[in-house]
Amino acid sequence: MIYENEQIEFKRELNDKFELDVVAFLNSKGGHIYLEFSDDGTTYGIDDIDEIQLEIKDRLKDKISPSPIGFFEILVEERDNKQIIHVIIASGNEKPYYLKKFGMTPKASYTRVGSASVQLNEKQYLIFTQNEQELL
Repeated sequence: MIYENEQIEFKRELNDKFELDVVAFLNSKGGHIYLEFSDDGTTYGIDDIDEIQLEIKDRLKDKISPSPIGFFEILVEERDNKQIIHVIIASGNEKPYYLKKFGMTPKASYTRVGSASVQLNEKQYLIFTQNEQELL
């Protein structure tokens, strides 16, 4: 059985925490999110695969900045004869990534620590922004 860790997250369904976890993976080493798959290993499955894939793409494009387009892949997999979504997120190259609704602030930026997505502290946020400025 696979367990949640620094690079793996399970979600029973697409919820508001989804984008937060994607931001955390973009700001760290990248990772994998499995939708319709619970922490205890239960597979629920998805009925309308196309609709969910489009919703994921739109949510990431519209709610995360800088644009994560090109840093994630949406795959359909089968587990226990049910279809699930596997989202692969690469480590981003324009850190810090953040949730647009909060603006470019530490409050909107997350990273991955163990199996949790945690908010960047002021020092981490400044390091990310300074490193980005040095690249320009």
